Amino acid sequence: MDQSTPHRTEASPTEASQTKASPTEAQAVTGWAMPVITLLGVAAAIVAAFVGSGALGGTPVAEAAGGALSADATPVAPAGSAFGIWSVIYLGLIAYALWQLTATARRSARQRALRPWALASVLLNAAWIWTVQLDQIAASVVVIVVLLGVLVRIMYLLGAPRTGGAVELVVTDGTFGLYLGWVSVATLANTFAWLAAEGVDPVTEIPLGLVGIVAAAGIGLATALLSRGRVAPALATAWGLAWVAVGRTEGRFESGALVWTAAVASAVVLVVAVLNWLRVRRVTPPRQDASLPSRS
Repeated sequence: MDQSTPHRTEASPTEASQTKASPTEAQAVTGWAMPVITLLGVAAAIVAAFVGSGALGGTPVAEAAGGALSADATPVAPAGSAFGIWSVIYLGLIAYALWQLTATARRSARQRALRPWALASVLLNAAWIWTVQLDQIAASVVVIVVLLGVLVRIMYLLGAPRTGGAVELVVTDGTFGLYLGWVSVATLANTFAWLAAEGVDPVTEIPLGLVGIVAAAGIGLATALLSRGRVAPALATAWGLAWVAVGRTEGRFESGALVWTAAVASAVVLVVAVLNWLRVRRVTPPRQDASLPSRS
């Protein structure tokens, strides 16, 4: 052998493959402690919320605190049927709590960052229900504002690459998107209810009701435009605004102006979200699942 010739060893196909896949393989696997705590916490919070809502007897939330949060309490209160969205959100949270136990989720840095915030969100929701049941409307506003902040943080965290494909998209992005969109509307309605209970009369008048609806639509539009083409938050916001429109067709705050403003606001939020989703899909190349090694 010519000693002057540099000796070069070619990596075998197997070794090359292992080297190439090492970034994925090197992902830390989360232990069982936090996933199990998240599962138990979500389950406990949903049970607490279910009991506190009056579903098993007792006072329904709409009738608690002297009816401050009833469907006819303020001009921006959604009709009672709007709260059916919680069934979808709770089912999504249960699916998320189970899915995040899987090996795929326990290898995901995205899910590792999400778990504490997801747990905080369900605990805050249960706390909100019980503050209302204890007639603490002012405290309920503080809790729901904090909950809204947590959900905004969750949407930021969900900007990281997914590792679970379509399942993760539905049970995580879809669930928390609906959660954020609904809580955005509920925060405004809750604030109006608190002010009305404190005797701030302007919030029970039609003009400020119109301002409140426009504000809710503005929040929905901002979320749609800043959430990288996500449609789920806008769906829930549009749902809430649509039921505000339905609620204003009769009762104490019956008003054609409120009906049309809420209905148009609902449609605008949804249309803008869909158009933004189409725009993002058109200008952004398909993102490869982060669990797969990239192609050379």
